Amino acid sequence: MKFLWSPSSHFNLANLFTFVNITAGLSAIYFITLNNFFLAIILAWVGGAFDIFDGKIARKYKLSNEFGVQLDSFADFLSFVLVPVFLIFQAVYTPSLDGKSIFIAAVVSIYYVISGLRRLIHFNLNTEAGEVSKFFTGVPTPLGAILLWLVYLAHAYKFLPVFGVLALMIAIGWSLNSKLKVPHP
Repeated sequence: MKFLWSPSSHFNLANLFTFVNITAGLSAIYFITLNNFFLAIILAWVGGAFDIFDGKIARKYKLSNEFGVQLDSFADFLSFVLVPVFLIFQAVYTPSLDGKSIFIAAVVSIYYVISGLRRLIHFNLNTEAGEVSKFFTGVPTPLGAILLWLVYLAHAYKFLPVFGVLALMIAIGWSLNSKLKVPHP
């Protein structure tokens, strides 16, 4: 079981945690397609927990490598970009909108997905394996996902109309690639 503690192993302990994040994200998407939003959100939060631990394990045991950096970004894209966008599209836009409005919602959703993907690619191109800075430039995708979950909840509890959801999705998508300084925990 030496592979668990080897920084060169694609299946080291940190990467295994990332694979669990990916599994939780894929499972969340499946449950969104079944309109089981509660279980999808639970799985997304499970993925988030494993995302926190994979980084801590990689740094503590010096398991960071380029493969792990790329794998983590793929997991972030899946769990913190695609899952919340699919959730909002299926739970908020689909039941509330049609015609031109659903088309606008689709464009806004695609904008958010491209913003998240751009942010992750930019992060990967400018970060070395194992490097941790004091600040993120722009809102990190996990925080963007948390903000989208709050938007979803505000709509679900009737505090926010569907067009407010659209506006906030645009604003959060913009913030992913902004010059905002966000402290790294």
